[in-house]
Amino acid sequence: MNIHESAEDYLEAIYMQSLERGYARSIDIANALGYSKPSVSVAMKQLEENGYIRRDADRLLYLEEKGLAIAKRIYERHETLAAVLMSLGVDRETAYKDACKIEHDISDESFSCIQAYIAANGKPQAPDTAAHQKAHGAQKQK
Repeated sequence: MNIHESAEDYLEAIYMQSLERGYARSIDIANALGYSKPSVSVAMKQLEENGYIRRDADRLLYLEEKGLAIAKRIYERHETLAAVLMSLGVDRETAYKDACKIEHDISDESFSCIQAYIAANGKPQAPDTAAHQKAHGAQKQK
């Protein structure tokens, strides 16, 4: 399951669109990722030729078994890493952007350790922003 980061992004986007709408279209993927329609079309053709996705007669995109496995893996990493970052005080938008960068590069070992930590200590919760800012303000005044 060694594919390029951009392919992982496409598969994750198809997965997310499918969760949200029950289907995915190339135009939705282009809009979600900010890529041109021709770029997405080329990528979808390659993903289809390599057995990661299939398209039906209406040109709707569906993940094949191996594409779904990759998409779920990347999506889980994205959500978990974003939650960890937000629990540390990173704002939601930045946490999701950073998680998108990290999800492709983090080793399986490191991610497994993060999952084990969460399993032992509970799901990370975003801090109370007001309390967080107050605490940081109090530290600066000392």
